[in-house]
This record gives sequence, structure tokens and C-alpha cells, in this order.
Amino acid sequence: MAPLPQLTAAWGASPFSAALASMGGRKQETDEQITSPAQLKSAVFAAMNSGGSKVIPAAPAEGAIKMYSPEYYYTCALGGIVSCGATHTAVTPLDVVKCNIQTDPQKYKGISQGFRILVQEQGMAGLFRGWLPTLMGYSAQGAFKFGLYEYFKKTYSDMAGEELVAKYQTLIFLAGSASAEFFADMALSPFEAVKVRRGYLAAPYFISGRVY
Repeated sequence: MAPLPQLTAAWGASPFSAALASMGGRKQETDEQITSPAQLKSAVFAAMNSGGSKVIPAAPAEGAIKMYSPEYYYTCALGGIVSCGATHTAVTPLDVVKCNIQTDPQKYKGISQGFRILVQEQGMAGLFRGWLPTLMGYSAQGAFKFGLYEYFKKTYSDMAGEELVAKYQTLIFLAGSASAEFFADMALSPFEAVKVRRGYLAAPYFISGRVY
């Protein structure tokens, strides 16, 4: 395979020439400067911190949402609302049948039979009992989960510093995920309580003490 300088000369002023020259220059610079894993790790964090003192960099693309800006967190929260709220609402019929099987296994002996009995007794509307608190609850959970995860990941990384992040990045990000999930579940709980107390998921005696 021809070396990068020869390919660049052969292609002349093609759109790829500048990229090839840049690749060749960067490769040579890398070979000269980075000779150990420790130097490689330092180079990675130097690139990450090139925008300032922050461990995680801002997005360089012009017109894009700046990383870890308020707009970035709002966008992540919106993604959580769409993904969690929509998906959990879509599987509401399965959730209703599942709870019926758990609370009255003698009547509902399986998923297919559960769907059939539920439609026969309550119509198609019975399959979507509790869809509104499901939508609202899991939208709130998704917003907190997605938005706060990014916030805590950034905050904990900055608190730890680049040396600790290099060693324990997985644990730090795990701590951010756990912190976000804590608040996300708190946001979900009131809506789950509404579904249970209103008997949306199963027969009325489900409310009197049986847990699913």
C-alpha cells in the first residue's frame, strides 16, 4: 500500500488531499511524542480539556448544542420523555394483563387467555386502563433519568479530576447513573400510586394488600 504522502501527491488537489496530509502529519506527531500508555492517557485528557478546565469537552460544531449547557440538559430530558413515556404507554395492555395474572391466576392462566378475557369483559378500552398516569409517570422518570445522568456524570467527573476519572471512569459514571435513577424513581412513584389506588391495573381487591 502506498504511503500517505505518495497517495496525496497522486491525487493532487482532490478533496481528500488535505485530509490525507493531516492524517500523515498527525500519525508522525503521535509516533514521535507518545511512547507509553501513560503519555497516551495524558494526551487523551489534554484533548478532552482543550476547551477549559472541564474534564468533559464542549461540542465544537458551530450551531450545535453546547455540551453540558442548560439547553443540552433540556434536550436530554426531552429525549427521556419521548423514549420512556412513549414506550411504557405502548406496552400498557401487557402491563394490565400481567397484573391480572398476578392477582387472579385462577382466572387469567396465561398472556393470550388474559388478553382474550379482558377484551371480552371490558372491550378494547380495558387494555389501556391507566394509560394516562403511565404516560405522565414514565415521562417524568425519563426526563429525570436522562437529564440528571448527564448532569451527575459531568459533576462527579469534575469533582474527581482527570487522574481519578482515568482510573475509575466506569465507577464515576455508575454513581451518576445511580444518582439520576434515585430522583427519577421519586418522580415516578406518585403516578404508580395513582394506578394502584384507582385499580387501573387489576381487580379491586388488588388494592387491599396484594403486591405485584
